Amino acid sequence: MKLMTNKTQAFTLVEMILAIGVAALVLLAVNAVLFSTLHLREVTSDVVDAATPVDQAMSFLRRDLECVVTPTNGTDKVLSGSFKVGTVNSPGVAEPVAAEIYTATGALSQNAPWADIQRVTYELKNSTDGSGRRDLYRSVMRNLLSTTTPEVTDQLMLSGVENIRFTCYDGSQWLTAWDTTDVTSVNTNLPLAVRVEIQLTGDSQRRLEPVQLVVPIDSVGRTNMVLSSSSGS
Repeated sequence: MKLMTNKTQAFTLVEMILAIGVAALVLLAVNAVLFSTLHLREVTSDVVDAATPVDQAMSFLRRDLECVVTPTNGTDKVLSGSFKVGTVNSPGVAEPVAAEIYTATGALSQNAPWADIQRVTYELKNSTDGSGRRDLYRSVMRNLLSTTTPEVTDQLMLSGVENIRFTCYDGSQWLTAWDTTDVTSVNTNLPLAVRVEIQLTGDSQRRLEPVQLVVPIDSVGRTNMVLSSSSGS
């Protein structure tokens, strides 16, 4: 008579060690991929956060320049105005500005019941955080008919700006100064294009590349010249 015995198969110690080792290698690989992904996400988020204020500032600049008002040369500039680029002293703004333009980007509201034409200036001011850096501001004046000191609203565009530079294209060259009110200037109308360069403040180890924007100006200058007909009639 044969005795029936039940034999249960189990993993040996060597097999358990191998299984644990393989699992550890897999976990290490997954951990490395996970941390690399998290680091990449943080870097991407930092880049996007840093670029967002620059994109917003460029959007304001582009819109203001695209909607610039054609200057009324030689007449009182009511609900219109001049176009100035360079080192400009603008009424209501304490420090010289880099550009003073009149643009049709204003919107009606209960607190601003004026026309859509507004005076906009761009200038650098010392930062209020005590860091010693300079910030880019967009200053807006809505009431163009004010007989007193104009009320100017400052809007912070960018923090940590080393320099902002406007240049105007007259058809043959880029000029660093443009003033339609200057009686000695030959450029009494708007330029054909405006280029804006913003140099952000870098750190002690590297200097950031300047941000550049070029905006064509689509405007027809006024003239009192009478065109003569070539047919003689």
